[in-house]
Amino acid sequence: MATKRATIFFSLLFFLLSAATAATAATSRRTQKVEYLKLPLLHKDTFPPTPSQSLSSDIRRLNTLYSSLRHRRAKLPLTSGASTGSGQYFVDLRLGTPPQRLLLVADTGSDLVWVTCSACRNCTRRLPNSAFLARHSSTYLPYHCYDKQCRLVPNPRSGACNHTRQHSPCRYEYSYSDGSETKGFFSTETTTLNASSGIAVKFKRLAFGCSFEASGPSITGPSFNGAQGVMGLGRGSISLASQLGRRFGNKFAYCLMDYTLSPTPTSYLLIGRSNTVNGSKMSYTPMINNPFTSTFYYIGIESVYIEDVILPIRPSVWAIDELGNGGTVIDSGTTLTFLAEPAYRRIVQAFKRLVKLPKADAPTIGFDLCVNVSGVPRPSFPKMSFKLSGDSVFSLPPGNYFIDTAEDVKCLALQPLTAPSGFSVIGNLMQQGFVFEFDRDRSRIGFSRHGCSKP
Repeated sequence: MATKRATIFFSLLFFLLSAATAATAATSRRTQKVEYLKLPLLHKDTFPPTPSQSLSSDIRRLNTLYSSLRHRRAKLPLTSGASTGSGQYFVDLRLGTPPQRLLLVADTGSDLVWVTCSACRNCTRRLPNSAFLARHSSTYLPYHCYDKQCRLVPNPRSGACNHTRQHSPCRYEYSYSDGSETKGFFSTETTTLNASSGIAVKFKRLAFGCSFEASGPSITGPSFNGAQGVMGLGRGSISLASQLGRRFGNKFAYCLMDYTLSPTPTSYLLIGRSNTVNGSKMSYTPMINNPFTSTFYYIGIESVYIEDVILPIRPSVWAIDELGNGGTVIDSGTTLTFLAEPAYRRIVQAFKRLVKLPKADAPTIGFDLCVNVSGVPRPSFPKMSFKLSGDSVFSLPPGNYFIDTAEDVKCLALQPLTAPSGFSVIGNLMQQGFVFEFDRDRSRIGFSRHGCSKP
């Protein structure tokens, strides 16, 4: 009898252990399925009416980005230039419970995620998806002004926090260099995103700015292109990349496709570790730290080659000085590439010497080198590459730096950086066709032409 009971006991124990192991394996499989988040990047227009207007919008954006460095001693932790760019990519975000769909500008040049909000109760007069309806979400919650998170955003100078009131929301004021401004409540909400498994995954307590007041051309004019806010992907602690990245390996990547093609190929943003990004085919360069700003993704340029010939550019041209000026930033919201003027002049001189095509009869305003390609079905241009820190080389196809600006006219899509307190910017046109991976744990940026054609 004792032997029989022992047999039954061990059989039951084996069954329970097997069930537990199977349950653990099933849980592990479900966990592994949510490896990364995949978000399509949309581009609503190819250019404003002319490339010259694209240049004008880029300059306004850069002035805004540079303002964050000029104001660094005032301890304004956030300055976004996303809304003043001309070549933005957009992300479709679902926010709230039940989810509300909103279109946000994807911006590596800022940290704050913010959306246009409405406090309406009866919202029949509002166009669908034109704003986040805070009262219609059961999970919306503003931070209190005495919460430590409230110190992460610029607060109004007037109106001290009333610690004795139970409901005293954290107010923020977010200003742009052109006088545009957004005001609202720094809040938390549930967001719903698509994981690699295809299932929708909910994330609670996403910190974001709920904007109830917006003014100025940067965030209400045509350049904002109908977006309802900005998805900050910068290095700061409140960016979407930081908040969600902690759960997905603290890295994100994107592929920006050529939006002038027809049909337009799909660009995408990946948050987490993805098989789409093949590390063995990646070239990596270190993220450079600027002690005066925690937002931007700096890389180190060591030299420039045209047709495999190094140009005589001093290393100090690319360096960050003791005041935080200079350096080079990877930016998703600027269309063209802006380079420190001494480097820009050397590059233009080299192209003028090597390009054998005739000059355009009517050059495009704002561009220093334009050529006539009429009668040339496949015009050829000299190769350009950048030697980066970490012994990597960023070699570009000519279509990333010579663009169509008019019929039978192509122009060099580079611009000189003339602001003394600014930095060089690698714009999204130069990034097209590459996967860019931002690995924040290893403090490095990877790039590859493999994988970008597979959305």
